[in-house]
Amino acid sequence: MPEQAKKGFRFGVFEIDAVSGELRKSGVRLKLQDQPFQVLLIMLERAGEVVSRDELRQRLWPSDTFVDFDHSLNTIINKLREVLGDSASSPRYIETLAKRGYRFLVRVEPLNGESAATSQRPVTKTTSSLLTQPDELPAVHHGFIRALFLLIQIMYLSFYLTALARLSAIQQLLDRKLGAADWITVLLVASAAIGIPIRLYLLSSVSFDVKDLSRKFLRIFVPTFILDELWALAPFLLAPQIGIGLALAATAALLYVPFAERTLVLMRDRSRPA
Repeated sequence: MPEQAKKGFRFGVFEIDAVSGELRKSGVRLKLQDQPFQVLLIMLERAGEVVSRDELRQRLWPSDTFVDFDHSLNTIINKLREVLGDSASSPRYIETLAKRGYRFLVRVEPLNGESAATSQRPVTKTTSSLLTQPDELPAVHHGFIRALFLLIQIMYLSFYLTALARLSAIQQLLDRKLGAADWITVLLVASAAIGIPIRLYLLSSVSFDVKDLSRKFLRIFVPTFILDELWALAPFLLAPQIGIGLALAATAALLYVPFAERTLVLMRDRSRPA
């Protein structure tokens, strides 16, 4: 069988066959007209890239065709969003870039086994395939996601401010337990100085529903992850008061929090504002 005959793509629970012109969701065929199908196929081939409106016009309509292009393309995109269960205000699959075009947001896998560039350039990049992908997450009430994310940022801010306010006591504790530990104090102050503006940025971004936060957050995920994992050891500073066992349990929970932050940010893109 020729390679072209096997050409297709998978994204989330959807599969598209470029030869038969079929779109399926969990194996069930969906009704989709030819032009919306062609637009979806173009975006899947270029997933993660901006597909301009002019490029779509050239691909769909010959130069000698007279058509209300803007209205027709808007209708096609709306039909695609309806079939995919997508939303223009809170896109999961198709993002509109004003005056530029459209971008497909989720990871695309070629079904014919070829090494497609689109499958290597998802818009939402992850540091590991073990991490949750955006299309695997449920749609959750926007207010619930916002409240949880804000509480996490407030928790970290409390850590930083409390540690800085009691810096002398912490240094004395470190000196008693570890001897000369000035380098730990320097690390604590430096990380708090970095962490405070990051938390304020995330607090304001979520509070005011800044667009495209997931992409911005994932750019700083690795350094923020390292910072958060360092501060996960903070409960051991309270070990004399709460005991080693409780300090260890609190640290274990804090080690997971950066992953929870990432998941909440991705879920926020899939939720709709109340």
